[in-house]
Amino acid sequence: MKTSRLLALVAFPALLVCCSVASAETGTLRLQLVYAGDPVPAAPIDVNKDVQFCGQHGLTNEKLIVNPTNKGIKNAVVYVYTGRGASDLPDYEPAGNTHVLANENCRFEPRYVIAQTGDTLKITNPDPVGHNANLNFLRNTAQNFTIPSNQEKEVSLEEPEPAPIPVECNIHPWMKAYVVVLEHPFAAVSDEDGMIEIEGLPTGEELTFRIFHEAGRIDEVMIDGKEQDWGRSRFEVEIEPGVNDLGTVTVPADALSPE
Repeated sequence: MKTSRLLALVAFPALLVCCSVASAETGTLRLQLVYAGDPVPAAPIDVNKDVQFCGQHGLTNEKLIVNPTNKGIKNAVVYVYTGRGASDLPDYEPAGNTHVLANENCRFEPRYVIAQTGDTLKITNPDPVGHNANLNFLRNTAQNFTIPSNQEKEVSLEEPEPAPIPVECNIHPWMKAYVVVLEHPFAAVSDEDGMIEIEGLPTGEELTFRIFHEAGRIDEVMIDGKEQDWGRSRFEVEIEPGVNDLGTVTVPADALSPE
């Protein structure tokens, strides 16, 4: 009897650990976006302001960047959509992170900033020329300010935004970036190979994802040779533990325009 009780006491904590691990199990969404047409080299920018400095950086139009080797589409944003009739996620504590958006070499770096409510956006200017940041927020307070050389300004991100928000420099009109502000951390931007991974997703339910690319709408795609309708640029995936790999997602060439 004593032996049985001892085994039970040993097994009980182990059972708790096992159940805790299982309950914390998450999933990862993975996909690769590729362009169906021939990649077009990025066009050079007509630098007509602060030419002596900005003109030396070989600036190009970054609206549509396609990898010439594997046709991967860069700078597409995918995130869990929580609007009306979509995914119902639990509340997530604000991370309180600070994200840097630099006016560097007469372009914004990075092109996309992904943030949560409660985060801070720090806009810096390491350039020797002045820049401007025009933040066209819809729910947060819209702001438009000048940042002199080697100065910076912080902006509080207090509300989630319904879509990626453009940031522009009115002094140098070719400069553009986007800020994505969400209530949750489930978002990612495609890299130079068109790869996207969103980790830590809750499992056991169907989640709605939204895809955004500044060069056009992505709503009709090919996956494994089959046409898929991503109406309103949304798609659903039932997330299972581990990697949920959609494989190669081919985007029609006429869906995206570099102009």
